[in-house]
Amino acid sequence: MNRSKIPDLSALKATVEAVERNPRTAQVTFSVVGEWAGEFRLDSTTGAFRQGEEIDESRVGRFSMSSDEPTSLLGTDTAVSPGEYIAQALAGCYAVTLAANAAVRGIEVRSLALEVEVDFDLRRFLGMESDTPVGASEVRVLVTLDAPGHDPSELHELIAAVEQRSPVRDTLARPVPVVTALKIA
Repeated sequence: MNRSKIPDLSALKATVEAVERNPRTAQVTFSVVGEWAGEFRLDSTTGAFRQGEEIDESRVGRFSMSSDEPTSLLGTDTAVSPGEYIAQALAGCYAVTLAANAAVRGIEVRSLALEVEVDFDLRRFLGMESDTPVGASEVRVLVTLDAPGHDPSELHELIAAVEQRSPVRDTLARPVPVVTALKIA
């Protein structure tokens, strides 16, 4: 495992070149397979990872995740809440996007911390008010960045690039079709 805080710039450039040669390699699909564990808990495992419409056989790792709700939301507080997974997904994507863009721009990042808050109003989920959005009403991200020797304007431009290039942020910020199918067991 690479323990360096700096992304491998040559690998990043090679990836860009590979996508320029074959744009289909930029098309990726992540998957998760979950099984209900009772009450409000779901246990999941990462599934196949596809790139360019082909399963990436080099992705051999399978990672387990579970979700539950806090007891105040009728869960058993045995795992991360789905709302917290949204915050983690955004924070993780910001970290990747920031590290890649900082490396390309020659910005040496000594440390990075992200605080993400996601607000929900649960009334519609509970079957109450029908005009209240059931999804998040606001997502706030605080980026604490230590990049000595770099002008604040450079760092603001970096954050603007992160906002423009983060796939998870884009997913949250614009309407995305979510297609649900039912398979009767």
